[in-house]
Amino acid sequence: MSVVDPEPLDSGCDEQSVLVRVSGPDRPGITTALLSVLAEGGARVLDMEQVVVRDRLNLGVLICVPEGRDLLRELLLYGWDHGVEIDFEVVEGGEAPYEERYSVIVLGRDLPPADLALATAQIADAGSNIERITRLSRYPVMSYEFLVRGGDVDAMRSGLISLAGARPLDVAVQREGLRRRAKRLVVMDVDSTLVAEEMIDLLAEEAGVGPEVAAITARAMRGELDFSESLHLRVGMLAGTPEEALERVISRVRLTPGARTFVRTLKRLGFKVAIISGGFDFLTSHLAGEMGIDHAFANHLAIEDGRLTGRLEGPVVDRRAKAELLRRVATSEGIDTDQVVAVGDGANDLEMLSAAGLGIAFNAKPVVRDAADAALNVPYLDAVLFILGVRREEVEEADREMGPV
Repeated sequence: MSVVDPEPLDSGCDEQSVLVRVSGPDRPGITTALLSVLAEGGARVLDMEQVVVRDRLNLGVLICVPEGRDLLRELLLYGWDHGVEIDFEVVEGGEAPYEERYSVIVLGRDLPPADLALATAQIADAGSNIERITRLSRYPVMSYEFLVRGGDVDAMRSGLISLAGARPLDVAVQREGLRRRAKRLVVMDVDSTLVAEEMIDLLAEEAGVGPEVAAITARAMRGELDFSESLHLRVGMLAGTPEEALERVISRVRLTPGARTFVRTLKRLGFKVAIISGGFDFLTSHLAGEMGIDHAFANHLAIEDGRLTGRLEGPVVDRRAKAELLRRVATSEGIDTDQVVAVGDGANDLEMLSAAGLGIAFNAKPVVRDAADAALNVPYLDAVLFILGVRREEVEEADREMGPV
């Protein structure tokens, strides 16, 4: 049997097109009653959008008004009967031409009107128009999503990034569409991303060489030293440390605020989660088991006679290896790299962030912030959810229904 594609519906209007705006206290049945009036009047609905803010209804319906029908009078009577305000506007011309749409997300501990005005001014200055604004969260940060269309997206992105560098806010600009909503895998760095500390610094404290190792770590994360060479140098300084120190380090590790919420919510959304660390597998294995993480990769410390030898076993997980492991995990899960989100903070994460469809710098060094698709400078890992378009209310509702893990 052959299948014939249906003809597209005519979205034009030979008669008069009118935008009907309804506002007032919201309650059940208002939209149904309005559509019933339109149906009885023979109108055709061309477009419709509704939003409720603090129980106040704002409903817009674009209709095609048939000749010979006094539909507008009937709508005014509807408004009187239902205690809502009705106004009309004749809309000339046909359907607007298609323009690419972008999601602009603005986050901050606080987003006063002045900062929001600066952000929206950058959008307007690029010739882009805001179609919709949605609040994503009030806690642990304030965040809003602006759906925009048209204009010069590069100019808009550049202006917003400059603003984020000057004001206490973060921004993310992504093309709206299936690719954005089809993310299925999140890959994270561990040290200073999933957890608050650098593991090698904690091990160095156990070995009595904390300041010396911390100084090398800081230079490596800023990209001033080759990561692999600096790692071998630091691990060599741990030689002779008792194996029991690894358990003590695990007990001292603090998860980044929001880390459990972040991973728990991703799993509930059906994401696969991987951690790829330039640190050590004694910690990543522990975290994967405790948090239900699907894949974990890190360096392995050589141990002989119950003490660290000061050497590594196996290849080093450096910046190139991180990107390759991301691709390997995506392939094993049948996921395209465009559907991958990568989160990291150091120079060792740069290639991993670049390999993903969306690379997010989390409280990162300047060299990483400048190269990433988006940057977060708030100390809450679950704020990444808002960049993915997940609302805080959705997270809390899932916790109420399923219980926090």
